[in-house]
Amino acid sequence: MPGRLGHDGTPAPAGGGSTAAAEDADPPRHPDSPGARPGELRAVRTRPVAGLRLVPGLVVVALAVGLAASLHALLPSLGLVTAALILGVLAGNLPVLPATASVGVSWATRRLLRTGVVLLGLGLSVPQLLGVGPGVLLAVLLTVAGTFLITIRLGRLLGLSRGLSLCVGTGFAVCGASAVAAVESVIRREERDVVTAIALVTLYGSLSVAALPLLGGAIGLDEGQLGRWIGLSVHEVAQVVAAASPVGEGAVTEAVVVKLSRVVLLAPMIAAIGLAERRHRLTRDARGTRPPMIPLFVSGFLVAVAVRSSGLLPDVVLDHAATLTTVLLAAALFGLGTTVRVAALLRTGPRALLLGLGSTIAVTTLAWVTLWALG
Repeated sequence: MPGRLGHDGTPAPAGGGSTAAAEDADPPRHPDSPGARPGELRAVRTRPVAGLRLVPGLVVVALAVGLAASLHALLPSLGLVTAALILGVLAGNLPVLPATASVGVSWATRRLLRTGVVLLGLGLSVPQLLGVGPGVLLAVLLTVAGTFLITIRLGRLLGLSRGLSLCVGTGFAVCGASAVAAVESVIRREERDVVTAIALVTLYGSLSVAALPLLGGAIGLDEGQLGRWIGLSVHEVAQVVAAASPVGEGAVTEAVVVKLSRVVLLAPMIAAIGLAERRHRLTRDARGTRPPMIPLFVSGFLVAVAVRSSGLLPDVVLDHAATLTTVLLAAALFGLGTTVRVAALLRTGPRALLLGLGSTIAVTTLAWVTLWALG
């Protein structure tokens, strides 16, 4: 069979990718021109439209955070972050989320979470932390490390997943839901592990708010001692304030400063867990993708602490940053909640409750012993 002929009637070189063919090809046309080919139209128009795919999901997230804020206003004991998480779980298990929202919700979960953790550093000041004294700082370090290790061991004994044990251990040892949200991005875990851990933080933190002031009075702790014990035992900052407020203003001050001393350990703990997970993954799969040695948002957290410590930012900026931090974390946890299936969550219920109970006993006991010995 004769070969393909060129424009002058002579045989064209073999192969569809010849120089002549390339030279004869029509130049790319603007998608609005009459002769534009469908492929050109699709290639040019989808690039600017890709960002618009985020819009439906971001609108859903914004509405959810607004509704969570309303619930928080009606029920002050229900934190904004917790309310957003509950709404996310409901939205994920009821036929209410449009399919077009998934891309934006997923984006918000990843990006806003990391930004919120970075801004969390603006609430911490190095001079403020050093003011508690070396004995209390050592008690904080021992309590956080001991609680984390005991929780991991207990989770293994109960047959729970590594991801759930890491989330619970970090949340109970450091700063509740914020710590859980931070650690989930550097470990292999199921979405239900994150939600279970935050649910346990809320449950046992609320019980601690009621129990610790009574226990402190029963064993004869003064206002300052009880405030430090609360700050070193209770999970969330808001729960710490709620537990210390009935005791007195001095207890609140001591509790918050000690609590912030725990929060500052979030960055080194996340970095250490990230390194351990990196080795764990490479051991199990030599060809696996290497996760970063220190996540970028952890470095950002430390930079934020340095900025706050410098005293450059006025109080009004710090107040707005604190509000923004809470809003961003609420948005991220709403997104996490949408990925959870309640049926799967319930299957780990009794063992997860035991893990939370054991971790609460660990942090409360270690806090009391170390403060008695060192504080």
